[in-house]
Parts: sequence; C-alpha cells; structure tokens
Amino acid sequence: MKAINFTKEKIGWMFYDFANQSFVTIMVTVLFSMYFKDIIVAQEEIGTALWARSVSISMILVALTAPFIGALADQTQSRKLSLIIVTYISILFTILLFFMKQGDILKTMIIFIVAKYCYTIGTVIYNSFLPDIAEKHELNRFSGLSWGIGYLGGLFALFAVMPIARLNLENYLNYRFSFILVAIIFFVFSIPTFIWLKEKKRNIKQQINGFKSMIHMTIQQLYDTAKSIRKYSELIKFLISFFLFSNGIFVVISFASIYGSTRFGMTEMNMITYFIIAQPSAFLGAWLFGYVVDWIGAKKAISITLIIWMIAIIGAYLVMNKSQFYFIGILAGFAMGSTQACSRTLLATLTPENKSAEFFGFYSVFASLATIAGLLIYGEISRITGNQKNAILSIIIFFILSFIVMQFVKLGRNHET
Repeated sequence: MKAINFTKEKIGWMFYDFANQSFVTIMVTVLFSMYFKDIIVAQEEIGTALWARSVSISMILVALTAPFIGALADQTQSRKLSLIIVTYISILFTILLFFMKQGDILKTMIIFIVAKYCYTIGTVIYNSFLPDIAEKHELNRFSGLSWGIGYLGGLFALFAVMPIARLNLENYLNYRFSFILVAIIFFVFSIPTFIWLKEKKRNIKQQINGFKSMIHMTIQQLYDTAKSIRKYSELIKFLISFFLFSNGIFVVISFASIYGSTRFGMTEMNMITYFIIAQPSAFLGAWLFGYVVDWIGAKKAISITLIIWMIAIIGAYLVMNKSQFYFIGILAGFAMGSTQACSRTLLATLTPENKSAEFFGFYSVFASLATIAGLLIYGEISRITGNQKNAILSIIIFFILSFIVMQFVKLGRNHET
C-alpha cells in the first residue's frame, strides 16, 4: 500500500475540513440550536419545530440551487472563487447572529438560514476538488483522514468556546460571543485552503461570451447531466441509499443537543462536554474506515457503519440517564465519522471526470432533500407527541431502508478494492 503523498495543495484542502467544522459543531449541533430553542423562542417543542424548519429551509435552497451553482462553477472554472465567496458570506452572517436576542425569532431564522445555506454550498464546492487533488490509490485513506481532521477542528472549536460559554454574563453574552469566536475560527483556518488550493484547468466545449451565454451553457450542461446520470445505474442505487442514511445522520447532527437537554436536562456545558467526548470517536471512525474501505470495499464498509447507526439509535431510545447518553455519543460519533468518510470517497470515485462540481451539486440535492424529510418528520413528531424519545426512534427506519438498498448496489472492482 503506497503512502499518501502530502502536497501543499492537499494540506490546504484538508484545512477547510478543519475550519468549517467549527460552524457545524457549534452553530448547528451543540450551542446555537439550544440557544435558539431555549432563548430566542423560549418555548420548548415550538422551538424544536421552528429549528427543524429553519434548517429545512436552508437545505431546500441548497437543493434548488446547488446543481446550478456547481455547473456554473465548472463552466466558468471558478470553483475556488465561488468557495471563497460563500465561505465569507457564511462567516458574516454567523457574526450577525451575535445581535439576535430573545423574541427575534424571524430575524434569527433568516440570518441562520443564509449562514447555513452558504456553509452547505461551500462544502459541495469543496468536496468537488477531491478527485482533482488525490490519486486513486490514496483516495479512500486521504478522504478519511481529512474527515477525521475535520472532527479535530470541531473538537478545537469546542475547547475554544468552553471558557466563554461557561461564563455568566448579562443578555447571554457568553453564548453570543461564542458565535463570534466560531466565525473567527472559520475565517482563520480557511485561509490556507484559499492560498494553496489550485483551480484545475478544464476543457470546455465552447467559449462563454457574456452572461446570457454563460446561463445558456450552464442550463445545457445541467440538462446533459440529467440525461447522462441515468446511464450510471449503480450510482443511482447508491444515491438512493445515500438519500436515506443522510436523513438519519442530519437529524442526529441537528437535534443531538436538543434531545439531550429536553430528555435529560443537560445544560449547554453538558452538551459541550458531550461532544468533546464524541469528536475523538468521530475522528477515529473517519480515519480507520479510510483503511477499511481499502481492505473490504466501499459497499461492505458503508453497510457496517449503517449497522452501527441502528445500534446507536436504539441505544439513544433506551438509555435512562446522562451517563448512558454519553456512551451513545461515543458510538454515534464513531458511526458519523466512518459513514461520512466512506460515502464521500465513493461519490468521488463514481463521479465522471470534468463534471465534479456539477455532479457533487446533484449529490447535494439528494442529501438536502433527505435532510428536509428527516428534520420535518422529527420536528413534527416531537411537536405533536410532546416526546422527543418517540421522534428519535422514528429515524431508525431510514438506516434500515438504506442498508437494504445498499445490498443491491453492484460496484466494480476498482470501487471495492
């Protein structure tokens, strides 16, 4: 097995995984979700439902625009510039959340939706660089390692905000200053990416002359992709499986803190500790399964991670106290890292050359639609029944169905070794 050839460009690419995890860990998973529910809305189950709708709206926007943005970036060879723009918009709107106070429900939702939308579009564009910078023999291990470094970025953000979040300041300034710190971390650690990552020159069929020509060519490329993607039957089956397990994963990301605080009375500091424990497990899962894919193939590796997810969801339903919930966090963290690392690798290997941003845009539609369904189901079950325990159990069906579909995927030898 050849060692990974770490170039400056690859290191720069990995820095973005480290940088953007500060946003998803603190703003989506741990701190801001609880701040929104408990302080901005100040009504438990209504806050849960509105949080689900906020994240869902951001993902609807991603589903509607990501393929277009990806195709446009491919045609204009401006993926790096697009990544810089959406990253800085996400950072700016994260800073604006500092000014949101109790009762500012609509304003907070709008600002968060923009920040989350731009963060997600950034990950779509960023992931599309993977086939360009990694050799085929190192793709699995490199992607897994980068995912793992991302979780270390989340761990770094947790340790960074902990001293501020534990303070007792007026007007919840301790939490609000934490949002500023997230923006700073995201900004600083994305700089190496923007300096070292290179735009790969691509051959395009015709020159772009003016804005109308650019739009026309982008739409034509999307149309061609919609036709050509039907030729990849195994890719389509995998995307269905991907759609299903993405449902469950994003519900866990978005509601872990809300579930812990509602069911076990866990405080913000409890949840920060919870994720400090879970992040190293996620790193281990992402790093380890980069090698597991090389050993047993992508299909078997992803199937194993889905079984781990089923066990974790059943465990979250059955546990009776905070201590037991901490253990489930370790298991879920391991499943999170391993599943995401394996799926990104397989998507990259199945992607046709010269259409990486465009196809990753289409993949994001599947993930976005999945998160919409899962979030709304979880939020509405919680609101109607008043019981988050029932809501968490409902998402196991997504992992079961995903596992079943995955067994029908037939991958070539290049994808299984």
